[in-house]
Amino acid sequence: MSTDYSRALGARLRAIRNQQGLSLQGVEDKSHGRWKAVVVGSYERGDRAVTVQRLSELAVFYGVPVSELLPDPRPSSAVTSSTKIVLNLESLGSLPADEAGPLARYASTIQAQRHDYNGKVLSIRAEDLKSLAIIYDMSPDELTSRLIEWGVLNPGMESVVGFGGPEDDDEEFDPNWERRRAPR
Repeated sequence: MSTDYSRALGARLRAIRNQQGLSLQGVEDKSHGRWKAVVVGSYERGDRAVTVQRLSELAVFYGVPVSELLPDPRPSSAVTSSTKIVLNLESLGSLPADEAGPLARYASTIQAQRHDYNGKVLSIRAEDLKSLAIIYDMSPDELTSRLIEWGVLNPGMESVVGFGGPEDDDEEFDPNWERRRAPR
């Protein structure tokens, strides 16, 4: 197994463990010693190869399909996999339905799936933006510009979601950007 693959597999194992709120010691405790913290930690660091049998047993322990423990074999893109786009739902709600209807329905569906009804903001992935661009029959860059015009995205997000430009994963939605950009 290559070092890169071992590290990617380890990162997936760590992500699943963290999603379940378990420390390495917590895994050992919850498994009543079946899974030693030092062994699981070495799998996660990619220092120790894990057999298919052990990986399958670990998947059962975590209650996830084995495929969830395996790294994605496709080349990753920082923009499509990790960039979060934060939509201003208040601005979206004030737009005419004939323009923003598809986006509003998409956002509503995501909110229902997440049981997230804060009504102010909603984060989506860049991959979602690509799907929305298809719905709107435009490029992701064109849709990003349109969403900025509508006040649904912060200005400056085009560099974050620009497909091929630099990304800034730390970009946060600023609900007061419109007031600050207005001439005084």
